[in-house]
Amino acid sequence: MAIILNLETATTNCSVSVAKDGVVLAIKEHDTPNYSHSEQLHVFIEDVLKDAQLELSQLEAVAVSKGPGSYTGLRIGVSAAKGLCFSLDVPLISIATLESMAHQVNDNSLDFIIPLLDARRMEVYSAIFNKNHNQIRATDAEIINENSFQTYWENSRVILAGSGAEKCREVLNSSNIEFASSVVPSSKEMGKLSYQKYLSKDFEDVAYFEPYYLKDFILQQKKKK
Repeated sequence: MAIILNLETATTNCSVSVAKDGVVLAIKEHDTPNYSHSEQLHVFIEDVLKDAQLELSQLEAVAVSKGPGSYTGLRIGVSAAKGLCFSLDVPLISIATLESMAHQVNDNSLDFIIPLLDARRMEVYSAIFNKNHNQIRATDAEIINENSFQTYWENSRVILAGSGAEKCREVLNSSNIEFASSVVPSSKEMGKLSYQKYLSKDFEDVAYFEPYYLKDFILQQKKKK
C-alpha cells in the first residue's frame, strides 16, 4: 500500500491530490491567472488530507510536477514537496508536467497526443505521445509555424492539448488536428503516475532535485485585478 501526496503548481492551476495505490482519494484545485499558489498550496494540502481522513504522518511519498512551466509556480511546488519529504523522511517523486497532461486524453481514434504549454509569443513547450501515452519525442521549446508537428498530423489524427493549443489553431489548418485548449496540468493524473514510480523506486535526491525549467528564468508577475 502506498499513500502519496501529489502537488501540481507548474501553471496557473494550483492542484493537490492524495492517492492510495494510484487511486485518488481527494483532490482540490483552483485555476487562476494570478498564480496564487503561495497562498493556496498549503491550505489545499491540509484540505485534501482532511477530506481523505488522513494525517501527514501516513504519507509514504510526495510527488511534484517537475515542469516545464512557470518558474515561480515550479519553485513553490518543489520547495513544499522537499520540505515535506525532509520532515516526514519519505521519498520525493517527480512527474513530467506534459506527461500528466497527455494522460488526460483517452481516445483510441487518435494516433498522437501533443500536450503544449504557452511559453510567450508564438513559442510553446511540447512533447509527443502515442495514443497509449508512451512518449515518442522529447520535451522541447519551439516556435509555432504552419509546418509545426506536420510529421504527425499530415497522415494521422492528432490532438493538441493545453494552453499552447490556441496559438497553434491560428496557423495550423488540417482536418486531422483536434484542439483542446481547456486541458490544464492537474494532480488528478499524477496519482497513477506517481504510484508507478513508487513501485519501481524511481525517486529523486531531495537535496539536489531541481525543477525542469527548460528555458532561462523569466520573471512572472501577478496580473493586476
